[in-house]
Amino acid sequence: MTAEDVLYDAANYLGDELDGDDLVDWAPPRPFTVTPAAATGTLVAAFALGVLTAVGVLALMGRIED
Repeated sequence: MTAEDVLYDAANYLGDELDGDDLVDWAPPRPFTVTPAAATGTLVAAFALGVLTAVGVLALMGRIED
C-alpha cells in the first residue's frame, strides 16, 4: 500500500456517515453487585489467609513451641 492509497482511503472516510446518532447505541453499565454469600466467603478466606500467614511467620521465627 502506497502513501497515495492511504490518502485516497482517508479521503473516502471524511466522517459524513458519522453524523447520525445511531452509530453506537451505548448501554448503561450495570451496577456492581455482590451477594451476601460471596462477601462472607471472601471475608472468611481473607481472615484464614491472615491467620495462616501469622502462624507461618511465628513458626519461622521460632516463637511457636511444639
